[in-house]
Amino acid sequence: MSNNKPVRVLFICMGNICRSPTAHGVFEALVSSEGLGQHIEVDSAGTHAYHIGEQPDRRSQMAARGRGYDLSYQTARKVVQEDVEYYDYLLAMDESNLSDLQVLMPSHHHEKITLFMEFAPEYGQKEVPDPYYGGEQGFERVLDMVEEASRGLLQAIREKHRI
Repeated sequence: MSNNKPVRVLFICMGNICRSPTAHGVFEALVSSEGLGQHIEVDSAGTHAYHIGEQPDRRSQMAARGRGYDLSYQTARKVVQEDVEYYDYLLAMDESNLSDLQVLMPSHHHEKITLFMEFAPEYGQKEVPDPYYGGEQGFERVLDMVEEASRGLLQAIREKHRI
């Protein structure tokens, strides 16, 4: 990498207690396992302020723990306009949150904002579904999708930023 500034990635869903913390935990673990922790910074946020200061949903934590990921250190926060200046990638979990981000963020930064599943085109889905009101299987499905997209994201970052 040509400079010392890490590549900064922000995962975003509605409340920052299910999908984005899962993506945060999975991607951070992948980055760490590849020895790239000093080159890539990871965080998550929500477009709404429903759960500020709370830990991820216990069902998200249980499903993640079952695959070796720890989400317990995370606390929900709301995305703020300064995030678009700070982060290189703002990755929305669905079209609704993507639209919310595009309204919140200045148009000259919209190239930083995309759907997370863009990094897993072979998966055939554009959105990570919200598991909040469903059963346990929804959380497992989110993990499957997030693991796939995380691998694609890391590959894209490595290629674009030469790390």
